[in-house]
Amino acid sequence: MMLCIGILFSLSCGRLAQDSQSLGGVGPGPRLAPGRARQGAAPAGPAQEKQALLQPLAWRFPEPPAEEEPRLPPQFELRRPVPADSVSVHCGETSVRVEARRDLLGIGQPVSPEDVTLGGCPATGEDTEAQTLVFESELHGCGSRLTMSADWFSYEFSLLYTPRPLGNSPIVRTREAAVGVECRYQRRHSVSSEGLRPSWVPLVASEASEGKLLFSLRLMTDDWRSARPSSLFLLGELMRLEAAVQQRHHAALSLFVDACVATQTPNANTVPRYAFLGNHGCLLDGKLTGSSSHFLPRAEGSRAEGSRAEGSRAEGSRAEGSRAEGSWAEGPRLRFQVEAFRFQQDDRGQIYITCQLRAAAAAPVNAVNKACSFSTGWREASGRHEACSCCDTLCTGRPTAAGEWQQEISTGPIRVQERPLG
Repeated sequence: MMLCIGILFSLSCGRLAQDSQSLGGVGPGPRLAPGRARQGAAPAGPAQEKQALLQPLAWRFPEPPAEEEPRLPPQFELRRPVPADSVSVHCGETSVRVEARRDLLGIGQPVSPEDVTLGGCPATGEDTEAQTLVFESELHGCGSRLTMSADWFSYEFSLLYTPRPLGNSPIVRTREAAVGVECRYQRRHSVSSEGLRPSWVPLVASEASEGKLLFSLRLMTDDWRSARPSSLFLLGELMRLEAAVQQRHHAALSLFVDACVATQTPNANTVPRYAFLGNHGCLLDGKLTGSSSHFLPRAEGSRAEGSRAEGSRAEGSRAEGSRAEGSWAEGPRLRFQVEAFRFQQDDRGQIYITCQLRAAAAAPVNAVNKACSFSTGWREASGRHEACSCCDTLCTGRPTAAGEWQQEISTGPIRVQERPLG
């Protein structure tokens, strides 16, 4: 009996060892649940492992290029105000004669005779050949002031220049001013005609882009070769502005300046404000104030009209070698110039210019894709003048049939000072 039990026990242990080898391989290991053993095991396959990141990713989205430091032109010199010699005086025994050139401010623009008076008295004559206004008055007339000392007595007058507003615009390009005129006589000698040079006394003291495009708006030097190192201008001097865009792709783009507004603060929505460009690319300043503000012919491409050509060939070669990595390349530029101005009754003489720039692909010149200037009529920068026919009304239409990007860009503060007279 004991022998039979031992044989059965040995057979059972051998069967269990055979089942263990068929289910889990050789050697000790985890035991399968009885339920799974009865259902049957699936064919053994390769063990699954969680794939680990062997090395961190090194590629990053290209950073925008560093802002280019302005290169100072080798012979750049800021213009210094030069007093204008535009008034002459002749003192008689009982009267005074003052002659003022029509170009009273010395900027090449004649003033209106109605804006110039001698102490409130209008001009008594005009020399059209010499382009001068003539004022004649008795020594006691036209608001003169008599002052006396022990040896002298003098009559003092003020030649007043009070410019009228430029149409309905809120800006001025000249300021109110007074030229002091004095006739001095000796008290103890015979009366003589001694005219003194007038002195100039001003009445008011002077003082996010899309991921694939980078827009910019900056002041340029007179030759358009570099950024202007100074933002100081004189009234009536030309402010040269360049709108540009940089891109990382090679699609042909066109750049447009849809609108520009000037304000006294960086906020374009404050008042007073002067919208000198609008209606989808109409430079309205020339029409509103009769100025010489205008667009220049278009400068398309990465290099145009020779600007910034010197000193950039090495940068161009580096850009060619790195374009595959997403480097930035120069795109189209659009240039325009505006006569410097100030806001009325603004003693600081400080303005900010904010423009709405737009770049578009496959954009033909039309009523909403244009750059128009006014000079005895509207003219388009690319020569397609028919696109400017709506500048005096309202320009509407579809901007472009392909992709476009736009951004609001500001520049400033720009300081505008008066032109002194002597």
